[in-house]
Parts: sequence; C-alpha cells; structure tokens
Amino acid sequence: MIGQPPVRRVEFWFDVGSAYSYIAWRALPGFVERTGARVVLRPMLLGGVFKATGNRSPVEVAAKGRWAETDLAQWAARLGVPFSFNPWFPVKSLGLMRAAAGLRLRDPDALARFVDAAFDAVWAKPCNVADPAVLATVLSAAGFDPEAFFALIEEASVKEALKRDTDEAIARGVFGAPTFFVGDRMFFGQDRMDFVAEALAAG
Repeated sequence: MIGQPPVRRVEFWFDVGSAYSYIAWRALPGFVERTGARVVLRPMLLGGVFKATGNRSPVEVAAKGRWAETDLAQWAARLGVPFSFNPWFPVKSLGLMRAAAGLRLRDPDALARFVDAAFDAVWAKPCNVADPAVLATVLSAAGFDPEAFFALIEEASVKEALKRDTDEAIARGVFGAPTFFVGDRMFFGQDRMDFVAEALAAG
C-alpha cells in the first residue's frame, strides 16, 4: 500500500549445533516485532564452514570454552529462555541440517517449526540427536514423520542443497554461526543484532 515502508529482509545463517545460533533464534521473535523485518532462514553446515575457513569451535580452546558456557547462560537468562549445555557436544548436526535444507526446498512453511524443534532438542532440553530412536521421538513430538525425515536426508538432491548453501555461505565471507546479512552487509554473532536493526533502518 502507498505510504507503507517496504519489508526488509534479513538472512539468518545458522547450524542447530551452534549454541549461539540457538540464542539468536530465541531473540528473533522480538527482533522481528521491533523491526518488522522478514527473516529468511539459511541453513548451513558449520563444520564445513570451519574446515574451509580455518575457524573452530570455542570449546576447542579450553579457556574460551569455559568462558562461553558462562556467556551463553547469561544470554539465556537475559532472554528468559531455557538453556543447558548439551552433554553430547559437539553435536552431530549433519542430518538435522540436511533436513533443514530439504524442507527449505520442499516444504518451506514447515521449516521454522522444524528448526524450532531441533534447537529445543539440542539446547533447551538436550538429548542425543545422533541416536535415531531419540531423534524419531523428537520428530514425532513436533508433528513430523520420522520415516519421511530419514528418507529426506538420504536424497542426493537434499545432500547437494546443503553443500551448495554451505558453499554459498563460505563464498560470501561467513566463518561462523550465527551470521546475518542485510543485503550484502554481513554481521556475525547473536550480539550484533542491534547493528542488524540499524542496517535495516538505514534502508
């Protein structure tokens, strides 16, 4: 309608195995309410990004890992969201991220619901998502068919979609998660969301 500002897009690049991506995910509803932005979910495989860029998880540096656990707990407390460090970390997220890439292709309306359930299973009520029986229970509780899920992540086109998206992230300069884009401007980290809002406001 005339007189209404255009809806601005924010790309949210993530891996559900990333605790800071979980914190950002929980902050997104309030962010959208404040900014009116449309969030575009962009799954990627963080392990592939790390391998290509030479980056690594904070927990691989002992002092940084200890600090990150405290930092994550503080962020969760600020947002009022449940958080527990996953005892099966590093989380084997390949299947979950393939599913996210597959849903983005096949059933985008279900993608956010799946991502929400996956993040919960990894960081809110941590369980071993690498165990197919455990994962099947998580999927069923979220309204997904486990058989369809396991078939989806074995499809060649879905595997290729996740690889292609991860390669795109790397080509655009992504080195970790979460990463946001407003147009060509990149912002790394859940603590940069105010800068993302400023970029949206600047137009």
